[in-house]
Amino acid sequence: QVQLVESGGGLVQAGGSLTLSCKASGGTFSSYAMGWFRQSPGKEREFVGGIGWRANRWYGDSTRGRFFITRDNAQNLVYLQMHSLGPEDTAVYFCAATSRSAEFDTEYGMDYWGKGTLVTVSS
Repeated sequence: QVQLVESGGGLVQAGGSLTLSCKASGGTFSSYAMGWFRQSPGKEREFVGGIGWRANRWYGDSTRGRFFITRDNAQNLVYLQMHSLGPEDTAVYFCAATSRSAEFDTEYGMDYWGKGTLVTVSS
């Protein structure tokens, strides 16, 4: 069983940057692909980006080029660096883990989830 805890959320002005962290425990972190998702009120959960166990990375259409995912297997951490933030990026951000090897772009099939951290971007 893997536990995931996100941190780093908060209030940021439009145009600013913020970095989220996700700490994993209870499993072999290096064997999991990790994903970041977000959900705004009244909207479905949206794929933000993913990073495989080989550190290959991929992103959703709305975040590609502005958001960057990295991982530190020694510390069981995955990071989401967010730049050029706008009000549309306001959401609860979740990290998730999966043992699948294929790249994913939906929440389906993720094995473990954190509880999320709120990011609010003011205009």
